[in-house]
Amino acid sequence: MTEVRLVYIPVPDEACGREIGRRLVERGLAACANILPRMTSIYRWEGKLEEDRESLLLAKTTAENVPELQILVKEIHPYRLPCVVALPIDSGLPAYLDWVRDQTRSRA
Repeated sequence: MTEVRLVYIPVPDEACGREIGRRLVERGLAACANILPRMTSIYRWEGKLEEDRESLLLAKTTAENVPELQILVKEIHPYRLPCVVALPIDSGLPAYLDWVRDQTRSRA
């Protein structure tokens, strides 16, 4: 059975998350995309401690789609090095997980 993944993608703002999420769903690379509008990120970049407001894009997909999803996100994400991390889904409502698989299986 195809494994389902939750992909964690910080974005600079809600509009960027909406654009990336829409493209992922339109292309069948994600069954669903959620945008959480505000979070604070603290990280070290090029030797300097940074703190920024960001939004969070969460995409539900399958393991098979992750490589192509990562390529698309890297192409359209404004960050030079975007965080695109796929996490395994160990359990969930079976009907929902089947829906994710069905939505991403029928890619054009």
